[in-house]
Amino acid sequence: MARVSANTHILVVDDEIRLVTLVRKNLESLGYKVTAAGDGKTAIELVETRDFDLVILDLMLPDMDGYDVCRQIREFSEVPIIMLTARSDETEKVRGLDLGADDYLTKPFNVQEMLARVRAVLRRTRLPQQAKARPVLTTGNLCIDFARRLVTLRGERVKLSPTEYKLLYELASNAGRVLLHDELLRRVWGSEYRDEVEYLRVYVRYLRQKIEDDPARPRYILTEPGVGYCFALPDQT
Repeated sequence: MARVSANTHILVVDDEIRLVTLVRKNLESLGYKVTAAGDGKTAIELVETRDFDLVILDLMLPDMDGYDVCRQIREFSEVPIIMLTARSDETEKVRGLDLGADDYLTKPFNVQEMLARVRAVLRRTRLPQQAKARPVLTTGNLCIDFARRLVTLRGERVKLSPTEYKLLYELASNAGRVLLHDELLRRVWGSEYRDEVEYLRVYVRYLRQKIEDDPARPRYILTEPGVGYCFALPDQT
């Protein structure tokens, strides 16, 4: 497996020493830089003071649960977060996504699955190369500068997480075309996520809350029931 840049810095938050050792060893073997934290308070302080590319966050911590940590991190940072949990309940997964987690991994997990999830999340944070050749898209009060990865609404910058931006990028760069659920999941999250429709629903809701005047009656991101989503063309808004 190809090594990655040592500049990619990952924070692992878990109080299980054996699990941290396992995760660290496998990530470092591929060239990632790894820092570990054994509790939520330390994790929050580290994210506040240092620059991380990804946080792997356990749900069960000695001082607070991972949901609280995720919520507090999201108050000041859009760093991608993968949550670890021993619970496989779908409602728990949705709760984590609602609080701003980018992905979810159920313990015990296969190391290769964990590494695949890490690669997939990091891949979503990178600006697509073809964006450099795309013009600015302006429709209504919304402006998307693909080259600068900048989204503004009525002249004010819209703060988007890497996953939110990647989803908006795929929709807007295919304006007027209906993108199927599995196609969007494959493009934004990766081929291994093609059945995770709940991820898509949650993040479409996030985007509508940030760019639509009335999220309940969207103007830009339109739903094709049972099929997928479409970004309305400028002359259709």
